[in-house]
Amino acid sequence: MKEKLFKKLKFAVIGAGHGGQGIAGYLAYKGYEVNLYNRSIEKIKKIKQRGTIELVGSIVGFGRLNLVTNSIEQAIKNVDVIMVVLPASAHKFIAKHIAPFVTPEQYIVLNPGRTGGALEFKSIIARHNPLKEVCIVEAQTMLFACRALEQGKVKIFSKKEEVKVAALPAIRNNEFINMIHEVFPEFMPATSVLETSFNNVGALLHPIPTILNCGRIENTKGNFKYYIEGVTPSVAKIIEQVDYERMLVAKALGVKTMSLKEWLAYTYNAYGNTLCEALKNTKGYWGIMAPTNLDTRYIYEDVPQSLVPIWDMAMHLGIQTPTIDSIIHLASILHNADYYKSGRKVIDMGLEGLSVEEIRRFVINGQVSDSRGVVA
Repeated sequence: MKEKLFKKLKFAVIGAGHGGQGIAGYLAYKGYEVNLYNRSIEKIKKIKQRGTIELVGSIVGFGRLNLVTNSIEQAIKNVDVIMVVLPASAHKFIAKHIAPFVTPEQYIVLNPGRTGGALEFKSIIARHNPLKEVCIVEAQTMLFACRALEQGKVKIFSKKEEVKVAALPAIRNNEFINMIHEVFPEFMPATSVLETSFNNVGALLHPIPTILNCGRIENTKGNFKYYIEGVTPSVAKIIEQVDYERMLVAKALGVKTMSLKEWLAYTYNAYGNTLCEALKNTKGYWGIMAPTNLDTRYIYEDVPQSLVPIWDMAMHLGIQTPTIDSIIHLASILHNADYYKSGRKVIDMGLEGLSVEEIRRFVINGQVSDSRGVVA
């Protein structure tokens, strides 16, 4: 037991975008063995050649990687923690391809899961490899606000003081937190993945300002400060209404939530008399620019993987969410897509037909009794 407690953890980071390079570089900088995976080898070619990731900004240094590969089997082999740092739209692909190789001793951490990510991930692995009981951990949000300046060079704008995480099932929360604490002391346990999912602030901060600033983005190619200039008092009003509807659904599930304004104070120590003021006082957001065009993950990830699950859960519970509905509708028009159809739904999360009590039981201990009293 003593040997296990003092074991130096090994990591695989799945995804080499902004966040993936940031997390991989940070872990390697701290002296951990890190394997970096990306589906396209071309996007990690320079990193593979150099073998390092450079960190600039609020954290400065270099991290030397153990392995850079486009083989998911090689990336996760013999590691302790698999950090999935990809748009939630890629979770289905990764879950399916990771299922044959992941072991029950490994932890899969979704950074972040968006809404229902861990539930969907677990459901997919169970479908492709039903004999494996894998612990999926969902982070409420990304630890860093960061941008890759080039392959292998990442600017860290800020690191959050605290990020809520939850294991699925939640009875493994303490086990995971105790194991990861030395690496990420910022990770704090949430009650369950329902709490991390329904406190997903990306659902508010990403698609709404993007859609409501669509003309400005197209005219300026994103040449304005996204949070500081893009969120005006009127935009903030709409964000707050979506926030209200999100919390309404969460309350019906018995989930503890905080408003976006409360979250900014809690996470960034940023305050204001209004949401608009609080955002302008969030130092971690000061250098972040708007997307350069409307083909952005702020829409194609956060609408189908963040807002649609909230909307569909509301439908499941008989709750109306007209503002969320409007944002999904506008996003579908902008992208000539049907995000209602393609987005993550209750059935994808493995929760179809379950009562609130059954859903809560499932996320806590991984089991639920059906109407015949059979434990599944």
